[in-house]
Amino acid sequence: MPDSVRGVGLDDDTRCAHYGTEQDVVAIRFGCCEAYYACFECHRVLADHSAVPWPVDRREEPAVRCGVCGTSMPAPVYVSTATCPDCGAAFNPDCATHYGRYFGWLEGR
Repeated sequence: MPDSVRGVGLDDDTRCAHYGTEQDVVAIRFGCCEAYYACFECHRVLADHSAVPWPVDRREEPAVRCGVCGTSMPAPVYVSTATCPDCGAAFNPDCATHYGRYFGWLEGR
């Protein structure tokens, strides 16, 4: 996995100290800093600023990275699939409860 993913206790597939199930294999790009973090808690712990979700006017730009194969995808692709479109790695369906933290236009999903 590229060094550009930030997180606490990352493994090779971007699982972190906060979310470590078999399916917790994505990194999210934040609008405030353009950086990929394993989760919002990792951003809270490691960043020197408050988190800002990925902006709606940039929704077609890559904002999610598969931790298994490194494929980047736009948020609408990620939220509409249960698996990585390239390698087939399963994504955690419970992450849908956090979409608003990552993608402001999906608040409440």
